[in-house]
Amino acid sequence: MTSTLQQSKNAVTLKGSAALVSEFFDYGINSILYQRGIYPPESFTRKQEYGLTLLVSTDDKVTKFLKDILAQIHEWLVERRIKKLVLVLKSVESREVLERWEFQIESEKTKEGEVVEEAVKDEKKIRGEIRDVIRQITASVTFLPLLDCLCSFDILIYTHGDTMVPQEWGESDPCYIANSEEVKLRSFSTAVHKVEAAVSYKAEM
Repeated sequence: MTSTLQQSKNAVTLKGSAALVSEFFDYGINSILYQRGIYPPESFTRKQEYGLTLLVSTDDKVTKFLKDILAQIHEWLVERRIKKLVLVLKSVESREVLERWEFQIESEKTKEGEVVEEAVKDEKKIRGEIRDVIRQITASVTFLPLLDCLCSFDILIYTHGDTMVPQEWGESDPCYIANSEEVKLRSFSTAVHKVEAAVSYKAEM
């Protein structure tokens, strides 16, 4: 009996899964902004999470922007309305898209085709998988081309067609990169949501 109780206590539910995935996006986006030099290093602070030292922006505008977006993402994850999150890095001067970090989000299905309501995956295992994805994001600077210009970032959210979108959010084009190379990164699964990561960047001419 004890082991059954222990298993259900550690298992991640739909809301728990949404919280974990939102948290991953928070740390993942901050890691990309730091690693790719979008903001100066001194505007980041260190935090311990997933057994890693992660860097998080202390810029008020960036933290408010991310907080607002992540609150909406969390809601859509619970409702299973979000299909994809894309972080786009652009040249401020030319507006050219230089990098496109894509995170596909799928609701995991049971064999009968029903969406899982109560996950049976241990949170510690999920956090281990998330740690591996964040490590890969950090290591990506070894193969990505140097961003030698002032860059800005945008976040694109792909939702199901009948989703109510906040009024202040605008439509966007997909921001694809002409002549791009793509590298698939690791994925992780909460047994409710599966997140698959990839980065596209401008190929050397």
